[in-house]
Amino acid sequence: MTSLTHRTSGLVQRKTEASRNAVADKERESGAAEEEDARREDGEDDDKGDSKETRLTLMEEVLLLGLKDREGYTSFWNDCISSGLRGCMLIELALRGRLQLEACGMRRKSLLARKVICKSDAPTGDMLLDEALKHIKETQPPETVQSWIELLSGETWNPLKLHYQLRNVRERLAKNLVEKGVLTTEKQNFLLFDMTTHPLTNNTIKQRLIKKVQESVLEKWVNDPNRMDKRILALILLAHSSDVLENAFAPLQDEQYDLGMKRVRILLELEPETECTKPNVNELMWAVVAAFTK
Repeated sequence: MTSLTHRTSGLVQRKTEASRNAVADKERESGAAEEEDARREDGEDDDKGDSKETRLTLMEEVLLLGLKDREGYTSFWNDCISSGLRGCMLIELALRGRLQLEACGMRRKSLLARKVICKSDAPTGDMLLDEALKHIKETQPPETVQSWIELLSGETWNPLKLHYQLRNVRERLAKNLVEKGVLTTEKQNFLLFDMTTHPLTNNTIKQRLIKKVQESVLEKWVNDPNRMDKRILALILLAHSSDVLENAFAPLQDEQYDLGMKRVRILLELEPETECTKPNVNELMWAVVAAFTK
């Protein structure tokens, strides 16, 4: 009887210990899950903190790279940024699914010979983009990428097409950046005239942008443009075409600078006609690149 009682109590103790272990395991699992959730929430918070930067359009990023921080204006000697910003608009609209190139057809046309087609006229929420999209949608017959860069820049000899020009683009983009808390607005006197300038107020956003450009050709270099993020690839190529890419590399050490520029040259030497035949590419982006490199 005593042995039976002893065995029974031992069984009860083992059951109790097993249940305790089960509870402990559950608590550990719960704790691990909570830690994972916390880490995930921290990551989401980081994303939210990065949201202003990620909301910048390609045009705004290129302009921000070109702006002098204290003076608040782009170099007077830069005559490339105007057409570069129009190229950015076309790529931005393409990446947002609003524009595409016409189909090749049986006889394969070159990128620069294919017309730009409006895929969707849904508003983008950006006045400059919507203005450009409206022009492209309403124009018949359609125009090529090269023509649209010239028309939107006002570089046309046809007086009947001057209404396509987007005016005060840099000023309007700067005001967008003011609204996003990146720049501020000041008046500066230049002896004969006053000029509105937009000095940098949020250096964190610009440094994050510069770091993104630097890392894409240094630590995060993938040696395959088809595997690069389309937006960062477009940013590098259009920043170069706008003559502002040098500003992102200026803070680098000599060795890093040489390596970064070497990899940028690899991207610049790519053949757009070849790249656009690869899977998961944006043909219109490569057409814009071709317009600036040919």
